[in-house]
This record gives sequence, C-alpha cells and structure tokens, in this order.
Amino acid sequence: MNGMKATGSMLLALVMWPSLVAAQSSWQPLTNQPSFNASSAHLLTDGTVMVQRIESSDWYLLTPDAFGDYVNGTWTQLASMSPDYGPLYYASAVLADGRVVVEGGEYNISGPAVWTNKGAIYNPVFNTWTTLAPPAGWANIGDAQGTVLADGTFLLASPSDTRIAVLDPLPLTYTNLNPPKDDRNDEEGWTLLPDGSVLTVDAIAAPLSQRYIPSLNQWVSAGSTIVRLEDPGSQELGPAVLRPDGTVFATGATGQNAIYDIASNTWLVGPDFPFVVGEGQYDVADGPASLLPNGNVLVGASPGIFQRPTHFFEFDGANLTQVADIPNGPTDSSYYGRMLLLPTGQVLFTDGSGDIEVYTSDGVADPAWAPTIASAPADLQPGLSYPISGTQFNGLSQGAAYGDDAQSATNYPLVRITNRASGHVFYARTHGHSTMGVATGNAMVSTSFDVPASVELGVGDLVVVANGVPSASVTVTISASAKLGTTWN
Repeated sequence: MNGMKATGSMLLALVMWPSLVAAQSSWQPLTNQPSFNASSAHLLTDGTVMVQRIESSDWYLLTPDAFGDYVNGTWTQLASMSPDYGPLYYASAVLADGRVVVEGGEYNISGPAVWTNKGAIYNPVFNTWTTLAPPAGWANIGDAQGTVLADGTFLLASPSDTRIAVLDPLPLTYTNLNPPKDDRNDEEGWTLLPDGSVLTVDAIAAPLSQRYIPSLNQWVSAGSTIVRLEDPGSQELGPAVLRPDGTVFATGATGQNAIYDIASNTWLVGPDFPFVVGEGQYDVADGPASLLPNGNVLVGASPGIFQRPTHFFEFDGANLTQVADIPNGPTDSSYYGRMLLLPTGQVLFTDGSGDIEVYTSDGVADPAWAPTIASAPADLQPGLSYPISGTQFNGLSQGAAYGDDAQSATNYPLVRITNRASGHVFYARTHGHSTMGVATGNAMVSTSFDVPASVELGVGDLVVVANGVPSASVTVTISASAKLGTTWN
C-alpha cells in the first residue's frame, strides 16, 4: 500500500501562525496520565473509554470521576487480546450491543508492515476477547476502513481491491460482497450519511467520489470533489466529517478541502489549509478530526506528507480558524493523532505517547440537535434493565473520523443519571439500539439501559447523550425495592 507511514522525520521548529487563535478553546492534560503510550480509543456504552497501548495486545480503561469528569478519570487494565495480535492502523467500531470489533492491521506487534487478516471482538460485560475469523478468501486486511451500518451490521473494506464484506454481529460471520466500484478501497475513508448510504472520496480515481447503497449493494456516483484531495504520490487522504447542516467536510492531503452537500449530491470547494513559510503547505495526509457540539469540526493538520509539526483548526462551515496547540504538537505529524468525542462534548486526543489531552471548545449545540426522550421509566432499581425511546438517540453524525487506519464513531445513545443530592454521575450501559444510523430526525428510536449496581439511591436526573449533546432531563427515583424491569448480567 502507498499509505505506509514514515517512522521518523526531522524535528521542525514550531512557528507563530498568522491566523488568530480562538481564545476560548483549550486543551487540558489528563490529571492521571496513562502508564503506557496511548493509541486508538473507543467510547463504551457505559461511558468508559477503552484505549489501546500502541501496537500492542494490551488495552486499558479510563473511567470518569464521580462527577463525570474525564480529565480527572482513573485507569484500570482490561483483558488483553491474543498475544500474537496487537495491531496498528486497522478497522474498528462499537457495535449496537456494546461489543467492540477490531479487524486487520497494517502492522502487528512490531516489525515491518504485514497487513494482517487477524481480527477480534471485545465483550465489555465479561471483559473478554474472542478471535474473529476474516471474510472468506481475504488473505490480507491491514489498514482497512470499516463502519457500522444503520441496521447494525459492520461493513469492512478490502484495501487491496474493491471487495467489501458485511459482518452479522449475532453469528459473527461475514458475507462477501463485490459491487463494481471506480477504484480499489485503499487509503479511502467512509462517512455514514442520514439515508444509510456510505460516502467515500476516491483515492485512485480522484477527483471522483461515490456512495455505497446497502439496500442495493451498489456504488453510485457522488460527483467530483472539484479539487483533488488525495496526495498523488501516496494516495493519502484526510478525514471527512458529517456536520449537522447536512454537509460533509472532507479534508485533503494536498492542502485543499471540499464540502459535500447531501441534499443536492454536489461538492463545493472548501477553504485551504495555510501555507507557512519555512514549513510548507499544511494538509491532512491521514489524521484526526471530530465534530464538536457547536457544529464545528476540529481537525489536526501538518505540513506535507508525514511531516511535523501539527496544529489544530476549527471549521465552522465556511472558515478554518487556528485553535490552541498541544504540548506534543512540535513533534507530532497529523497521522499520529486520534480523536474521540466524549459524552461531555469534549474531545479526547491520543498520539501514541504517554500524554493524553482533552479539548474543550466554546459554543453550544443548537437545541434542535439534541435527543428527545419520549418514554422512560420513572422508577429504577439497581441491577435491572429498562427500555427508553425517543428521537435522535444516535446524534446527527458519527462524531470523530480519521479515514482508513482508525475509526472511533460514537453515533449511539448513552444514558447518564445524575444524583440530585450528591451531584454524582452514573452511566447506565446501553445496548440493543434500534438503529445505528445518523440524523434519524423525527423517527422514534429506542435502546435498553442497565442501571449500575453502584448507582446511588434517591432522586436523579436522567438524560440521553449522543455525540456529546444531552437531551432534556427526566426525573427518576432509584430505590432498592423491586420495580418493573428485567434482570441483566
């Protein structure tokens, strides 16, 4: 693959930028930094965050403090994968039942690139990993892209050709699909759209783009991006993030960016990343981006292909504005970074080091973007499971993006209960989401939530959170006496 990462490059000096820095945005280091070099992270449906030690089979859990603060969270070690599987640059996702699927890896444990076809699935209830067989005939997977479709199945790309496969989460079996496509899947990223289709920007057949229609098992044209987003030498691309206004901000490895309008199925030219004297043209040749609660997109960019340093920008729909830097910015290239959108609306940033930073932006979400609760139990008991229904439980976007190599979508509902007397925050593990789509509008959706055994008794406020945006709260009373519900393990 042309996307093999550079293992080192000359340290470039950090220079002042000509653009203004947004004064109210900020980064904070975790109070309790990890004892390991942190790579990809996933938000579990009980509000905790699982984080991989880079290129290792080891995983760790970040638990927010009693007030729901991730900056002051604490660490515990989770079960490890099989000792022969510790991928770097791979496909992954949180499924509708709360399990986490990991597939492939351009690298595995250490050494040269191998494009492994190994895979595994994590069960957070039992803290166990299970080996997952690859799709039939797939000798390599490597730095693949993947996404959970609206129906809850997991779509996986074969980077070396046009094949795709879909995983049924119940029997854990893949079905091979091979719809005609403009070019191979290598280096491309996928963005789930509100109609259930999947948008990709072509890396080889640039400047074209396509949408995959699951119901038809067919790729259709999404038009030209107008400007070329892929680097012609490496075929690298940047992440593409769906915004609440129905557009997708697609970043380029050329310094140019484009905006896809879903309603008209057309592209507009977006603002360029800046050129900095002494450093070069900034771009995203692999790198992280995340939707923010205010509708902006946070993105990390660096000059050229796999070079340093990294600076950060917010895109507000029209403009790119430089925001605050992280301590490791001078030594990071954009591809080092991973972003995860937290239930607080903050963004967790890892870069393969022992420093994890949390970004807090200014602005607030439009109330129209929030989930709404239509039906919820008023009385809860620790250890029981309850249904809850309403609208927009999955948010208006998948949240964070990277492209191929890494995925950290959070388009699923979390249930958060705050005890009124103590102010302590408890997340109830959700599972069985009726959809894994995005921007579901007025459609009634549902999930189930398990009240944790550790929850404090008394009156509390319950909200559904999707991509850091909470619903209006409903009052619940938690007591030790039996209430209507089902037991859970």
